[in-house]
Amino acid sequence: MLTELRVRDLAVIADVSLPLAPGLNVLTGETGAGKSMLVDALSLLLGERASADIVRPGAQKTVIEGAFELTSTTLHRLAPPLAALGVEVDDGRLVLKREITAEGRSRAWINGSPATVSVLAQLGALLVDLHGQHETQSLLRPDAQRDILDAYGDADVERVAVRDAHERLRELERRDEELKARREDVQRKADYLRHVVQEIERAAPQTGEDETLETEAKRLAHADELGRLARDLEQALDTAGLARAAKLVAGLERLDPSTGKWRELLDAAFANVGELAQAARAYAAGIEADPGRLAAVQQRRDTLFRLTQKYGPTLPDVLATRDRSARELDLLDTADLDLRHIAEQRDAAAAEFARACAALSAKRQRGAARLEQAVNALLPALGLGGRIGVGLQPRTTHHAHGAEDVTFEIQLNVGMEPRPLAKVASGGELSRLMLALKVVLAEHDAVSTLVFDEVDQGIGGEVGGRVGEALAGVAGGRSGGRQALVITHLPQIAVFADHHLVVAKGAKGGIATSDVQVVTGDARTRELARMLGDADMGTALRHAEQLLKTASAKSAARSGTLSRPASRPPSHH
Repeated sequence: MLTELRVRDLAVIADVSLPLAPGLNVLTGETGAGKSMLVDALSLLLGERASADIVRPGAQKTVIEGAFELTSTTLHRLAPPLAALGVEVDDGRLVLKREITAEGRSRAWINGSPATVSVLAQLGALLVDLHGQHETQSLLRPDAQRDILDAYGDADVERVAVRDAHERLRELERRDEELKARREDVQRKADYLRHVVQEIERAAPQTGEDETLETEAKRLAHADELGRLARDLEQALDTAGLARAAKLVAGLERLDPSTGKWRELLDAAFANVGELAQAARAYAAGIEADPGRLAAVQQRRDTLFRLTQKYGPTLPDVLATRDRSARELDLLDTADLDLRHIAEQRDAAAAEFARACAALSAKRQRGAARLEQAVNALLPALGLGGRIGVGLQPRTTHHAHGAEDVTFEIQLNVGMEPRPLAKVASGGELSRLMLALKVVLAEHDAVSTLVFDEVDQGIGGEVGGRVGEALAGVAGGRSGGRQALVITHLPQIAVFADHHLVVAKGAKGGIATSDVQVVTGDARTRELARMLGDADMGTALRHAEQLLKTASAKSAARSGTLSRPASRPPSHH
């Protein structure tokens, strides 16, 4: 969960550290003090697009940092997505940082390592669920609504079965399409392929044959010249010079025995000259002009050249072309059998996919009825008179997520048509709908930190108190392993806080500046009295004390529908 948020040089904020704790964190303060600015800072930290005009006047850049502490359970759950993002967690702690310069440039870091804002946004979605009038809320997305229903309906096993069956079916369909396309392609060019195979097989080229023929062609084309040169070489290898050299070596050896080793070199020279002369004589005798053979060699070379021009550039490439063409032709003989085999597998996979979809649909139908009942039981207490429905629209084509689309719909007033949740206009109503869902789904929610801004819009009095109880239930208390951060102007909500922070705005260096303080004891009572707005401070203080006592008693004995997540439906495994 989020343990600290530090904001520097953001609009009216100079340098504020926001210490947060498990349970319900409430942020209060005068209108315009900068409460929502802190939520905006958190949004920027989680990857929201930034503009240069957010930088505090006179500052060079806005800096936002957030520290998250992850439990072992959370770490285990987040391990796959964190690994996919390339994020390493040090001792269960994640520190996110973002800078926005006065020129509009943005940089980000995760645990001190540079990161893109896109990665920051993906990571933020895993850590914080932010609910505010201007944010795109996760519960509005169709995929999130589907995930909520499946989690509430205990359909994890069925979801995996559908996904795996769909993947298997799609793979078989791809194999069928690919094989049919290949067969059609071969059928279109079968005559050409047969011509290729026959032409190359008739020529029967051999690897290295072109090089051998080139050497032979040169020898035949210059046979007379080669014979003459070989005979001249034999004659040039006169041994007279070597005989004189032998006498000289003998004379040297008599006077200096150390030169005796030269005799071995001289003997080797005699042997090499003799061997070379014999080779030249044999070569001259064996070579002769053969116009007929030369013509045959040239003709063969022309044949191979044409093959390499068409199927090369080398003879191994020509042979590979022949083999490849032959294999493609073989496909015409085997494709029908292979397609029948794939069709059998595809039919079996389709039947399995249909069974898996039916099982998931059954779980969703049961879960949808329970979810509607649980949420609708909460709406009146939250000041909402409508009803929520979980629509299951059958798909004409099933997909990896099952046989239907899931849509949350809301009917806010009697006689009005239900509308998709994403199209509800009122920010206050929408926030309370989200809160009702969060109360019911708290034990299934994967995100540990929830942020609510403007959840109290358009309510007060008794409804505000029930909203406060609901928020406390979602947060789960100081030892619940979850936390909620709520921006509110209602004392009926603030009294349920486990951790109360107050934002105040003053002047610093001639510039409006916001600051944050944690309040407890008398300071907290005075803040609640201020929120009550009673002209008689004594009366307001007594009223605040009474609200605190009532909230404390309710928190201690919280057991009603609003104060805990709705019970999980029984497993049907």
